[in-house]
Amino acid sequence: MSFQRARSEEQREIRRRAILDTAAAMLDEMPVAEVTLNELSRRVGLAKSNVLRYFESREAVLLELQDVFLGRWLAELADELAAGVEAKAAPEVRAGQLAEILSRSLAEQVVLCDLFGAQGGVLERNISVEVVKQHKRSSLARLAAMADLVRRHLPELGDGAQLFCLMSLLSAGAMSAYVPPPPSVLAAYADEPALGVYNMELRDALRYSFTAALVGVLPRA
Repeated sequence: MSFQRARSEEQREIRRRAILDTAAAMLDEMPVAEVTLNELSRRVGLAKSNVLRYFESREAVLLELQDVFLGRWLAELADELAAGVEAKAAPEVRAGQLAEILSRSLAEQVVLCDLFGAQGGVLERNISVEVVKQHKRSSLARLAAMADLVRRHLPELGDGAQLFCLMSLLSAGAMSAYVPPPPSVLAAYADEPALGVYNMELRDALRYSFTAALVGVLPRA
């Protein structure tokens, strides 16, 4: 940024985008819990008070990034589902294909899963009512888009598609906190393999969860 102070709306947007891009770069290096406002300010080259002119808190920055990442992922998911779900297959076959693609795709979104895992307990704890409303409006719009996408390939879900999508995202956030296990846990599994009987890769855990949920709600012949 070549200007010292953002005076126009265009300059303010450039600075706002710089803050988001810097935070996104930090998330490629560290988990959500380690992203601090002090380090974000230092990297973006602004005083902390200046960063707070654009976002009211660290949590507000991360919630906006969650929305950005979710939108990008849904665009990718649309192409993956179009290529991988057989339109004329039986419902249970399509359900399995959808679960496989969704679990693989979500497991690859490490940062997005980390953000969902932190949302309820961390990111929604230090924001104003206005930011909450703005975030929830965006989230509901993304959820509706995801539900439409799922129904396109599995219309048998009907009105249950949106709840399935919500639970899928929440499950990915919750399960990602356990993957990979910390060194001490891995060492315990190595010493006593029976303890790690349910130690699964995130993709496998999500596929099992999604398959069970989808097959469970399909109408019976």
